Amino acid sequence: MTGADIVVQILADEGLDVLFGYSGGAILPVYDAVFRFNAEHPRDDGNEPLPLIVPANEQGACFMAAGYARASGRVGVALVTSGPGATNAVTPVRDSMADSIPLVVVCGQVPTGAIGTDAFQEAPVSQIMGACAKHVFLVTDASTLEATLRTAFHIARSGRPGPVVIDIPKDVQNAPLIFEGSRELPVRGYRSRLHAVESATLTDAACAAFFATLGASERPLIYAGGGIVSAGASGPLRDFAHAFGIPVVTTLMGIGGFDTTDPLALHMLGMHGAAYANYAMDDCDFVFALGARFDDRVVGVPDQFAPRARAIAQVDIDPAEIGKVKAVDWHHVGSLDQALDRLLAYGARIGFRRDLSAWHAHVAGLKRHHAMNFSRDSDSIQPCAVIEAINRITNGRAIISTGVGQHQMWAAQYFDFREPRHWLTSGSMGTMGFGLPAAIGAQFARPDLTVIDIDGDASIRMNIGELETVTTYGLPVKVVVLNNSGDGMVRQWQKLFFKGRFSASDKSLHKKDFIKAAQADGFEWAQRLDDPRAIDATIADFLAFDGPAFLEVVIDPDAGVYPMVGPGATYAQMITGDWIPSRDTPVEATGQPTGMF
Repeated sequence: MTGADIVVQILADEGLDVLFGYSGGAILPVYDAVFRFNAEHPRDDGNEPLPLIVPANEQGACFMAAGYARASGRVGVALVTSGPGATNAVTPVRDSMADSIPLVVVCGQVPTGAIGTDAFQEAPVSQIMGACAKHVFLVTDASTLEATLRTAFHIARSGRPGPVVIDIPKDVQNAPLIFEGSRELPVRGYRSRLHAVESATLTDAACAAFFATLGASERPLIYAGGGIVSAGASGPLRDFAHAFGIPVVTTLMGIGGFDTTDPLALHMLGMHGAAYANYAMDDCDFVFALGARFDDRVVGVPDQFAPRARAIAQVDIDPAEIGKVKAVDWHHVGSLDQALDRLLAYGARIGFRRDLSAWHAHVAGLKRHHAMNFSRDSDSIQPCAVIEAINRITNGRAIISTGVGQHQMWAAQYFDFREPRHWLTSGSMGTMGFGLPAAIGAQFARPDLTVIDIDGDASIRMNIGELETVTTYGLPVKVVVLNNSGDGMVRQWQKLFFKGRFSASDKSLHKKDFIKAAQADGFEWAQRLDDPRAIDATIADFLAFDGPAFLEVVIDPDAGVYPMVGPGATYAQMITGDWIPSRDTPVEATGQPTGMF
């Protein structure tokens, strides 16, 4: 087999049912091998065994692969060419690394002998991607290709998941090789560390120490992050929380890891978290962090985060996260699902019980008095009303993908997420343009579910070329653009922290006719909504359409995202806006922000 044939055979052996990529000279041998593989392995239903989905550009391809991975939990794969093809993949690779998403990106490279000569479409992929990916392989010895590919998948999905990049020179793709069918690289250091983490168990003494701390608390709170979703630990989390009656807050990436409609759910905390979630964190006396990294969007001012907590416990599969931001009093490095199952079993064995009725009543009061809300009698369309309508009609059962900005936060705040992997968003990187290609990838992963891209007018512009990808492949993706004519989140920051100096954000972008653009790309259902009275009927029609549908919603340009914890502020200084009661007088930040938005 040629090296290219081996690449494709391993992709098939990994059980992949879709690939994403954009062609180019240095990756053509692999593309030809995909074509031949599909021709030689016809399926009874007439579909190709390894369909290759072609986007508008390589960033779109990699975000589609990431959306597939986020929605399915499996490794997503993108095939890109050398030079600009590979550099277009940098942002999705870094995005996947930041959010712990299993991705394999196969890059074509100039022939081995030309590397370092500034050959046509050459780029130093290993150096560029080395700072962005979980691991990067440059295959210069063709005999290691098969083992390298299998190892890449192992690294991408194991431990803390992440993206792996394989840079394959064109001569290696064309090299005649023997396919062995099982080889992997030793990577002894990685395997040793992985074995130590995956085999780690909680001793009786560690369990006893945990329950001694929990037993001494009166107001415990679970702080769950994206690790719950990555580890498939939502079931163990639900069982643990219910068994001991502990309320749960989640990070942006942890949304869906705990049913947001559960009585113990306090939804999202942090910069734009629910006021009641943030107040609960302020009031709790014990924090149990699960797969959460205490990032700046949640913690804000580290030494004032959870100020009344007498103890913090942390479980994470990555030892680097333990105590990185906040010192912890008890920790375990290992698999979240196994750790929760072990603690649950130990607690049941010792008959652990704790009367938390006073804490439950306090939390219920927070949820009641500081509920999410917005202007409900405005003459302009309020974006939160649109999200509520979508949620009501879908019963919170759709996959929601977003771009980045105000629309992202409104979707996170006002949609119900009953299951993991129904919420797809660029968390740590905050990459505008993520929503549409990620939704495409998610629709391939979950053809049985409704997939909705809730986007912003500025964010969707970043990868608007992928509208044509939706219709080319006949995907029933639903695209909602909340149009406030510019960069709404940037404007909100400039209004609050820069005295209303709307530098380069008050663009008044009215020239783009999104409806005509969608129609030009083949959307048969493409409408604009600008009447608040027509929200329910229009959205019902939009969601019921059998095929791709595009809805532009002209929203109130002055609508803001609240609550908001400003840069350098604490939860006690949270700005709750005009419609959510604050229990204290909010203190707005003054002067220059201390961090990026």
